[in-house]
Amino acid sequence: MLVIVCYDVNTETKEGRRRLRRVAKVCEGTGQRVQKSVFECQVTLAELETLERRLLAEINEQQDCLRLYRVPDTRGAEVREYGHFKAVDFEGPLVL
Repeated sequence: MLVIVCYDVNTETKEGRRRLRRVAKVCEGTGQRVQKSVFECQVTLAELETLERRLLAEINEQQDCLRLYRVPDTRGAEVREYGHFKAVDFEGPLVL
């Protein structure tokens, strides 16, 4: 399933800037960055649960915001892209 992960981490403090880097690192290990704080992740249900648990362990729920959107069926979904972006084809070959 396709999951969109969006976050906004309060970076006013040194600890906040560290949290931001840790949250980004978790997301980078699972999906592809499409904007500074937005990732597309192609995951199974078990991987989604792991991703969510790892992200919740990194954020401060009093200061930060985390949103995960499940896109139930990507077949037939339309994405319009404008500007410079090189997407990863999750269904294509891993090595070219």
